[in-house]
Parts: sequence; structure tokens; C-alpha cells
Amino acid sequence: MRIIKIRAEMETAVIKRPLSEARDIYREVLPNGLMVLSEEMSHIRSISIGIWMKTGSRDEAPEMNGISHFVEHMVFKGTTSRSAQQIARQVDSIGGNMDAFTGKEVICFNIKVLDEHLPIAIDILSDLVLNPVFDPKDIIREKGVILEEIKMDEDNPDYLVHEIFTQNFWKDHPLGKPILGTKETVRSFEQAKLFDFYRQRFAPNNIIISAAGNLNHEHFVKLIKGKFLGLKSVPNGYHQPAPTVTPGIITRNKKSLEQVQLCIGVPSHPICHEKRYVSYVLNTVLGGGMSSRLFQKIREEQGLAYAIYSDLNPYRDTGCLTVYAGTSVESTRSVVDSVLTEFRELKDTPIPEEELRRAKDQLKGSLMLSLESSTSRMSNLARQQMYFERFFSLDETINQIETVSAEEITEMANQLFQIDKVAITALGNLDGMKLSREQLIC
Repeated sequence: MRIIKIRAEMETAVIKRPLSEARDIYREVLPNGLMVLSEEMSHIRSISIGIWMKTGSRDEAPEMNGISHFVEHMVFKGTTSRSAQQIARQVDSIGGNMDAFTGKEVICFNIKVLDEHLPIAIDILSDLVLNPVFDPKDIIREKGVILEEIKMDEDNPDYLVHEIFTQNFWKDHPLGKPILGTKETVRSFEQAKLFDFYRQRFAPNNIIISAAGNLNHEHFVKLIKGKFLGLKSVPNGYHQPAPTVTPGIITRNKKSLEQVQLCIGVPSHPICHEKRYVSYVLNTVLGGGMSSRLFQKIREEQGLAYAIYSDLNPYRDTGCLTVYAGTSVESTRSVVDSVLTEFRELKDTPIPEEELRRAKDQLKGSLMLSLESSTSRMSNLARQQMYFERFFSLDETINQIETVSAEEITEMANQLFQIDKVAITALGNLDGMKLSREQLIC
């Protein structure tokens, strides 16, 4: 059993008078392979704990699409020692906040409590993860809940256009499948399938438990050992190969919509890529806020859209940079042309120093603000371990952002924005509108 303490000096870079604080991070691997991470934050009274599975919806077989999300729901329906109502009442009785989510590459169960309630918080959270019953009656009810969740998302045009885009961008690969699953796969889930999936994925060599807040690492590990040390490791061969990108042009007619929903995207680099900070700055300049080029040019100057932004979605072996906009059918071509014009501008003309400075400061500010809470620190620990197997100090990250040059952004833009790599999805009352590859010149 190894305990590693990582002490990282952090320095804020936006204010004139630098302040520093010691960041105390500990890492310990239990004999069964389960990893425990903690960050001691003695200046606050809260503790956030997360139990992270290092696999998500992209690691499901096609016929099991949505089972990660289904199991995430089902663990809250009762354990061998607590009913769903007892779970809810115990969390409320200590003023805690418990939640869970399923992503493409993770499942996470988390709770935030006052430091004095750490033992009961671990007892409740570990009970959910270790002792679910998957009662057949609850499974039937939860199918109905998730089928309604799928319908709700299908009625949300912003969500739906992203889902259609993703399914076609990574066509025939699990990364392109919906996290919720489909109506057909959800209806097929039953107790035996849930337990088979649970035994494979909820194994110590597939789990990271992270915590941040006013806690003592040795005490925290002792509590975790009491709950998880008896878990047995199982072979881990879940990870799918990298997907192939299909840069298609998809138009989907939906007459009930007042707006046309647009997604325009290109392949981007994986989460660990050495040039990832160049991508972050480029995305910020393109559509990362109200001062971004897309917002200023398309919304403020031309008045063609209310909502428009760009977003980076990096994964362990691939990524996507996507622009979203909602506009009228009459303005759709103009919005597409304007987005592609911004792609070309980034390729052809170096970013002015003032704009580069603004984008860097925006990135640094949002990063520092995001790390103010125990929950964000807890999540940061787990994700850095999963993807990098090391921890970055705030100073190191800020320095990486600062080293990004205008020339690197131009080079990155030329790598990303190529006509044969651009994918587009349009959803709405399209009135026969068509888009061709020749219109996507960038």
C-alpha cells in the first residue's frame, strides 16, 4: 500500500498582489487496486466525496446502450439495509447534497456534507454503491421514468440537435450513442442484466474515490477501507477503440420548431494532447463568451441569433469542437456562412495581441473560479488522475495558458478547419432547405 503526498504551490495570476496557498493532495492505492485521493482544505467546513467509475456509456455494447445511466438511477432505489426513502431522509437530516451522473467515459456518485458528518456520508454513499438490490418492481418503474426522460430530451431542440450531430459524427461507435440509451434498449433491461453489468464495472480496479474539504487523509482512508477493502478485482477490458469521424451533412425536418437548430463541428484533439491549451484558447476566442468572435459578429453585429457559442468536447482518444446556433430558417445560410468565415479568419490572420490577452485572462479567471468549491476540487482530482495520472498545480496550468502564441493558434486552426472535416446538422422546419459540401468551404 502506497501513500503519496503531493504539495503544489498555487498562485493567482489575475490580481496585482499575488496570494499563495498550499495545496495538500494525497494519493493511496489499496491492496485490491482501488485508488483513494484527497485534498485537505482546512479553511472551509464542507467535504465533497465522489465515487468514480472509470468507464461510461461509450464502453457499452450496442444492445446494452444506456445501462450505465440506468444503473446510476437504480442504486438510489434501495439497498440491502436502506429503502429509497431512508436514503433520502438520512441525507436531508444532515443537510447533505447527494447526486450522481453518467458521462461518456465516467459514472460518478457524489455527496457534499459538513465535515462533522463525514462518517455517515461515507456510510450512505458506500451503501448505495456496494449493496444495491435492483428490485424488479423498481426496475419496471424506473424504465417508465427514463423513457419519459428520453421523451423530454427529444422535446428539447437544443439537446436533440446535439444528439443527432453526435450520433452521426461518431457513426456506429458507442461514443456516438446516447447516454440515456434508446427506448428499445431501456425496455430490455431486467435484474440479471443489471447485476451482470454491476459486477463487471463496480470493481475496485475500476474505481477512484476522491474527496476534498476539511478532512484528514488518514482518517478518510480508514473509513474507506472499512467499506471497500473486501471488494475483489476483476479483469478490465472495457475500453473501445478510437472512433472514426464521419463528417456528414444532416438535415432533419421538424415542423413544430420555430427556429432552425445548427451544430457545426470538426474533429479536435484528445484530452491529453500536448497542444490542448492552444485548443482552449482558440475555442475561447471563437465562441467561448460574450466577447467571442461568434457572439460579437453573428449576434451583436448581424442580429442573426440569440444563442451562439462554441464548445470543446475532448475524450481519451478523440475530440470535437462544435459550434451551436439557433436561428430562423431565412437566416440559416447566413449563419453557416458567418461561422465558416470565422473559421477562415482564424486560419488566415494571426490573432491580435489584445484579443489573445483577453482570451487568456478569461480562461485563467474561469479556471480559478471553478476551483473555489470542495466539489470542483474533488472532481478535478479524479479527472486528472483518470486522464493524466498526475496533478497539475494552478501555477503550471496558468503558465501553459500563458505560453500559447498567436502563431500556434493559427497553426491549430489550419489543422482543425478543413472542408472535408466539417460536419453539420440542421434541425427545424427547413422548408426544403439543402446544404452541400461546397457551401462549407473554410
